[in-house]
Amino acid sequence: MAILASTSDHCLLELLWRHRRGELPVSIPMVISNHTNTADDVRSFGVPFFHVPSQGADKSTAEAEIVRLLRGNVDFVVLARYMQILSPGFLEQLAVPVINIHHSFLPAFVGAAPYKKAKERGVKLIGATSHYVTEDLDEGPIIEQDVVRVTHADTAADLQRRGADVERAVLARAVQWHAQDRVIRHGNHTIVF
Repeated sequence: MAILASTSDHCLLELLWRHRRGELPVSIPMVISNHTNTADDVRSFGVPFFHVPSQGADKSTAEAEIVRLLRGNVDFVVLARYMQILSPGFLEQLAVPVINIHHSFLPAFVGAAPYKKAKERGVKLIGATSHYVTEDLDEGPIIEQDVVRVTHADTAADLQRRGADVERAVLARAVQWHAQDRVIRHGNHTIVF
């Protein structure tokens, strides 16, 4: 399992920590990030870290380098808050399942700043969704979801902090179930045993 990450480290570190404890039945040959802020943390787990910058509208050079690093080396990829939209061509070339964590309870509050949107709407529950990545942004088959109750007294920062806890747990469960071959994809649904 390879991990792609950006600047947020909570999901990345959760997966590395669970792997080190023997809770995830995978090997992790590499972490690839478009930022360098997590490099030392990743290396402290004994996992190779690769920095592949991805800036501007044309992501083709970065995607080609990521495919070069991953092809033939992994059975699946996890986006641990990798904040880049993957092109259909990239997904086709990669040719392995890709699991994402979405920082809201899909299908609500898609896109940027979901906790701000949730606070503005006065939600009573926030959550996270882990799903397989498809060409359609945030619409792939859902593997796992969870929620936590919030109140009017919670700030947007409180929602984000509590949401990060849910994201870590939801992504870890989805990765574990996928690695244990407990997930069957059926159209745009999953069956989890």
